[in-house]
Amino acid sequence: MQDTDSAPDATFTMQAIGRIASDYPDKFGIPRQPGLADEARAVLRMLPPFDEPHAVRGLEGVSHLWLTFVFHRSPERWTPLVRPPRLGGNARLGVFATRSTHRPNRLGLSLVELVKIETRGGVRLHLRGHDLVDGTPVLDIKPYLPWAESRPDAGAGFAPAPPTRYRVNFNDAAEGHLARREDGASLRRLIEQVLAQDPRPAYRGGHDARRYGVALRDVDVRFRVQHDTTREIAFEVVEIVPLAAADVR
Repeated sequence: MQDTDSAPDATFTMQAIGRIASDYPDKFGIPRQPGLADEARAVLRMLPPFDEPHAVRGLEGVSHLWLTFVFHRSPERWTPLVRPPRLGGNARLGVFATRSTHRPNRLGLSLVELVKIETRGGVRLHLRGHDLVDGTPVLDIKPYLPWAESRPDAGAGFAPAPPTRYRVNFNDAAEGHLARREDGASLRRLIEQVLAQDPRPAYRGGHDARRYGVALRDVDVRFRVQHDTTREIAFEVVEIVPLAAADVR
């Protein structure tokens, strides 16, 4: 057996084959796994020389894709122990036992739905149900094979079930903004799917009094924990305002 410490090709050079244009202009609020907000839209624009229609021939028969990408908005440093939000941001686990973005090579893997392929004037793949921030560089695409890759009985460690989903309400001002938009119904569903997963930092759990803002599409959705007589957490959308470039964190 070869000594892996002295093996060749210990480092690699890779280049992006495409970049993501996403409903998520900012990291805050992005679902922590793909598929949790199926209203989220994105377009993967292939970059030269990979914007060749022949390179995606046959992909029209595929419904879902694996995307290998770079967490380009995460720091390059990494630590062997991380604090998964699923555990409240308090417990530490090994980085390789989690899907933390703070990884040695900052590589991510996401399963997304392929909605449509455009090949005029380049190649663009329209996606849905993703968890990718705008501008994400994609390194590779592979078709998802359910017969080989679906393992419902697999052990999932500290995350054996989907996250809790919370109630989301809209005040009159937010309802009015949605009613004036052509994509109002779609944006409403996206807001509900994102906020239902409680995008706040894990340590902020419970009925805190702060107002938060999450950037979705071209708006800043401002929300807060809704206080009522019950102990159940719910979120209220209190304002939806146009998102200026300078407002993106």
